[in-house]
Amino acid sequence: MAINKEKAVGEKSSVLGKAITYIVLSLLAITIIIPVAWVFMASVKENSEFYGNPFALPKGIHWQNFVDAWTKANMGDYFMTSVMITAMALIILLIVALPAAYVLSRYTFRGSKLLNGGFMAGLFINVNYIVVPIFLMFVSGDRLLNKLFGKGFFLNNPFVVAVVLASTTLPFTIYLLSGYLATLPKAYEEAAYVDGAGYFTTMVRIILPMAKPSVVTVILFEFLSYWNEYIISMTMLTDPNGPRTLPVGLLNLMKAQNAKAEYGQMYAGLVLVMVPVLILYMCVQKKLTQGMTLGGLKG
Repeated sequence: MAINKEKAVGEKSSVLGKAITYIVLSLLAITIIIPVAWVFMASVKENSEFYGNPFALPKGIHWQNFVDAWTKANMGDYFMTSVMITAMALIILLIVALPAAYVLSRYTFRGSKLLNGGFMAGLFINVNYIVVPIFLMFVSGDRLLNKLFGKGFFLNNPFVVAVVLASTTLPFTIYLLSGYLATLPKAYEEAAYVDGAGYFTTMVRIILPMAKPSVVTVILFEFLSYWNEYIISMTMLTDPNGPRTLPVGLLNLMKAQNAKAEYGQMYAGLVLVMVPVLILYMCVQKKLTQGMTLGGLKG
């Protein structure tokens, strides 16, 4: 009887614990879903609807908000600049980080500990603290180039912004990839060497395909970082008539709308910022979960 009572108490505690967990998760989901859904609804409202109940459903779908945001507010140009900078930054990051993480995690050589320590130290450097020195360095470089060639290179250059973004996220990327690559058995490389494969071939054809979940995780994390980045883009892209990224352009749009009060355009711009992130996350959600868990499951 005592055993049955203890079992019943344990089952009640388990049910109560699950119920509390579900309630907490449901509340968290609601706090996330409601603001996102509200932005999507606001993006298709006419401007007059914002002066009534802000939580009322839209009377119709006003797609003109997106057309105006894309053309009149230059969000189309900002969108393409963000796509270009994000793509270039990801390519540069992967080209540098994948070989570096592979070598540092799989081989021991003279200076390897020093290199590992240097990359780990980079994890503690916040880019917001060094963006001003980087900007001043680029200003000095452009002054020199203007004297020599009559044209600058570093400021208002999307490629330079991409290089800076990739450089600032390199320590974390190498740390994340190295932790996963270190868990892979050495037997795969030994078998490849026996078959005559070199170091580069082994990395590209054997190791990196096995590390695909971790690579997808890195791509998603850094895509979110680059896509939503504001400080570096605002600092490096100083020309008002030059290229701007979506976050910078969206802030300028919000400032411009303070007088005009075109709320539909403003929320349409917010949707343009959010949609690519949501689509990418839905596409790689399963790989992301694998990348975050497999490294800890391997012995």
